[in-house]
Parts: sequence; structure tokens; C-alpha cells
Amino acid sequence: MSAETDSRQNEIETQNASACPVIEAIEQIGTPWRMNVIYALKEGETRFNELKRATGARSKTLSDALDVLVENDIVVRRMEEDAPVAVYYGLTTKGEALLDVLSDLDEWARDWGEEVPDETISAPTTTETAD
Repeated sequence: MSAETDSRQNEIETQNASACPVIEAIEQIGTPWRMNVIYALKEGETRFNELKRATGARSKTLSDALDVLVENDIVVRRMEEDAPVAVYYGLTTKGEALLDVLSDLDEWARDWGEEVPDETISAPTTTETAD
């Protein structure tokens, strides 16, 4: 990079320093599928196929979202090895704390965003076939 490009990059990083924690948080939870998973887990530990039904996600999409959420310590994965093997997902303490933040964001969106239904937010519906 040129000296001018480096200088500009440093300037941008300095200006955005106060937003960095928010940007990092959004990168951890920032896809609709990840947010749907977090919302689906608010009632407690859930198996993969139950999450799949609750979110309407395809297996690969759900698996990818869960991998990122587990990696970021928002969701915990627990496996029971008794036959049949069962895998459960639940929110960590960090993930549970996120529910309050998402509730505040929901309130903000209802106050300032586009019109949304008054009923509880539901997962997107799909017409796709099972994977």
C-alpha cells in the first residue's frame, strides 16, 4: 500500500474506534439466521431438527449459523452419546444476556422502523423441501 493509502486507513480506523465493539458484536450475531437461532433458543435447550423446524432453515444454513454461534460462545453444543446419539443446543450466559439486547433492538425497530406485526416475531417461512 502507498503511504497515502496507509494514512487514510489509519484515519478511518481512528474515526471508527468507538464503534468497533458494536461492529464486532454485529459480526457475531449479524445474520438473520443467527438471530433466528438465538430467538428459537430463548425457551431452552433444543435439538437440531427442532431448531430446523423453528427457524425454517435448511440443514447447511442452520449448521453454519450454529457453528459461528458456538465459536463465539453464544450457543453451547451438548451431545448425549447414548444410543441414539442426540445433540442439543442452548444459549450460554453470553447468549442469554443477548436476549435483553435483542428485546431492546426489537423495541427500537418497532418505534423507528417499518411497520411490523404486533404478534411475536416468527421465523421466516419457506417452501423448500427437507434436506
